Amino acid sequence: QPGILIADAVDEKARAVFSAEGFTVAYLPEITREDLLASIGGYAALIVRSRTKVTADVLAAGVSLRAIGRAGAGVDNIDVEEATRRGIVVMNTPGGNTVSTAEHTISMMLALARNIPAADRSVRAMEWKRKDFVGTEVSGKTLGLVGLGKVGQEVARRARALDLRVLACDPLVSEEAARKLGVEPSGLPELYRRADFISLHTPLTPETSNLLNIDTMRACKRGVRIINCARGGILNERDLLLALDEGIVGGAALDVFEQEPPVDHALVNHPRIICTPHLGASTEEAQEKVALQIARQVADFLMERNVTGSVNADLIRIAMRKELGPYLVISEKMGRLMAQLKPGAVSGVRVILSGTIPGDAGEVVLAAFLKGLLASLLTESVNYINATLLARDRGLTIQVTHEPGRGRYPVEIAAECSTPAGSRVVAGTVFGLHDVRITGLDGYHFEARPEGYLLIYYNTDKPGMLARVSAVLANHSVNIAGLSLGRLKPGERALTVIATDQRVSGEIMSEITQIDGVSDIHSVIL
Repeated sequence: QPGILIADAVDEKARAVFSAEGFTVAYLPEITREDLLASIGGYAALIVRSRTKVTADVLAAGVSLRAIGRAGAGVDNIDVEEATRRGIVVMNTPGGNTVSTAEHTISMMLALARNIPAADRSVRAMEWKRKDFVGTEVSGKTLGLVGLGKVGQEVARRARALDLRVLACDPLVSEEAARKLGVEPSGLPELYRRADFISLHTPLTPETSNLLNIDTMRACKRGVRIINCARGGILNERDLLLALDEGIVGGAALDVFEQEPPVDHALVNHPRIICTPHLGASTEEAQEKVALQIARQVADFLMERNVTGSVNADLIRIAMRKELGPYLVISEKMGRLMAQLKPGAVSGVRVILSGTIPGDAGEVVLAAFLKGLLASLLTESVNYINATLLARDRGLTIQVTHEPGRGRYPVEIAAECSTPAGSRVVAGTVFGLHDVRITGLDGYHFEARPEGYLLIYYNTDKPGMLARVSAVLANHSVNIAGLSLGRLKPGERALTVIATDQRVSGEIMSEITQIDGVSDIHSVIL
């Protein structure tokens, strides 16, 4: 059997699984980068956690590598694109530490409410200052969850058992699914206004980066307590320090930081801050679970029994069918566009195929759209294998239909998202072999290349509108790279799509919105 290198500290049960399958295992949890580069060429599989960085040069040296297994949820330390290019399957174990992270979140909330770390330090200093550490009961309070994925759902269950009211904001979880958990669906403004405790459970994406900043914290209930066991960077640490000093935030418990280890000593030493060194997944049970899970997944793949937990094996298989590639590209771009248009809580997705697209492409086109829609909104790695399952887990109804005469083009893909406010539809096509275009939004027809930065807005169809918007962009040195217009009837509401060389900031969009007749403006990146 081929050899397996375990390059990080992984529970010994992983070695037992591999040995039972007949694999030779090298356990080198402190291996240096130089030694890894020198030796990786002799192994068929590499097992890592977060310490080892699997970069392009490591992959280039791994001439015999067939699989990389990450004993944990993220794959940020693995160059997945390069691994895919080299035909190496990358696997992870996103569910193995769910309970551990949820329990750590609840522990942090309780420690924050009762001032436990500060009181402990005081007693160790031979003090007995009971009046300094009067806490608050969590019973009857309101917990706001920003994100209701796997960890958020587990936190909600435990919070309900502690008699907390639970609000949750997650655009991908339907109202029905939230209420089944005993959770009240909420928008962010309402959550900020009502929550006594706020816990973050979103991935770190351009949309969630700096989500909690001084402005959003000032919109919160005064004295709110904040817990972040998700990702550093969702919460602005400098703004948090300011909010603590101003009394806007009553306390915070952080397990993750913008830079790890953290370098802001003023923050970590603040008397109303609790800090732990990224311990969310650090329990014996979680480490055992992910070790067993990744070992079984890698062994199954190497023994050619099955492929599970892969973040890229789907791409490898699809790459073998080159004729499907452009359809998947445009479908994923359409999903990414819809996610950034913030249509509201999506309860259902229907993909409609028309024209000469291959007859068996429906499910994979749907998966590509869901991948684009979900990728920036979930903490899990989303791929063609798990996108449909993740959507169903969140209560979405999904469907693929074929309507040969529907489209304007020989081939057209349309995706309809159902929301409480109604349906939104985005459409796209493929010209020739590889030329992909977005061709419509909510009934408005246009053609735009789905790449780079796009400014999308509605406006009254009258002379001078484009000139006024262009003038604002020019005043802010934003260069226009392309333009598409769509309208239903002359003189009524029209849709404008402007490609720009840089992202249009919120400040510029606010200025454009002041133009009479302009509404519903979005800046997206594709």
